[in-house]
Amino acid sequence: MTKILIVEDDRNLCDTIRMALESEDYEVLSANDGRQGFQIGIREKLDLIILDLILPSMTGFEICTKLREKKINTPIIFLTGEKKEEIDKVMGLELGADDYLLKPFGTRELIARIRAVLRRTMPVGREMDELSFGDVSIDFKRQTASKGAKSLSLTGKEFGLLKFLVVHEGEVLSREQILNEVWGYDTFPTTRTVDTFIHNLRHKIEDDPSRPVHILTVPWSGYKFKK
Repeated sequence: MTKILIVEDDRNLCDTIRMALESEDYEVLSANDGRQGFQIGIREKLDLIILDLILPSMTGFEICTKLREKKINTPIIFLTGEKKEEIDKVMGLELGADDYLLKPFGTRELIARIRAVLRRTMPVGREMDELSFGDVSIDFKRQTASKGAKSLSLTGKEFGLLKFLVVHEGEVLSREQILNEVWGYDTFPTTRTVDTFIHNLRHKIEDDPSRPVHILTVPWSGYKFKK
């Protein structure tokens, strides 16, 4: 059974989300405090975390950052009641979150987002268990990566993005295509998010990110992958 952690200090909202997810046959854990949520996040084997940004003792950003530092790549959906600028969305995604949802939201929308994230971060098929190009080695099944002798820390979404590029090696993929296939819907986030993730991925796998040889930009069109 898919196990989801909710970290939300609004107990009524937390209970509402819990009931909605349990009605969809998800196993649900919850915490109303940031530090408690972080401890559950490192102790339990989770499939997804729903994480409020503003929490007692630790913020959602802090929890996300610390989980990624510990190489825990559990998909994360951020929740926030603050309608801030686009930079907030990019900031959350750069930290390793997989989605970002503004309050108030409907439970149907949240469940759709959860399904999309889980679908896009599931382990890939056997035919794509492993991949090597240049001095980079990727194990999609275990979600581990290395460049030469150095271990790379890729988020679940970065693995998904890289897989999509590789599967379509040589094809020019538009930002809209990438959003639809990797994020699972076309209304969120924005095409700028694709650029942010491509930028981060290049800095991890390219010898010279300013002159990439594997993840290439096709002006006015999108991106393509080349071994």
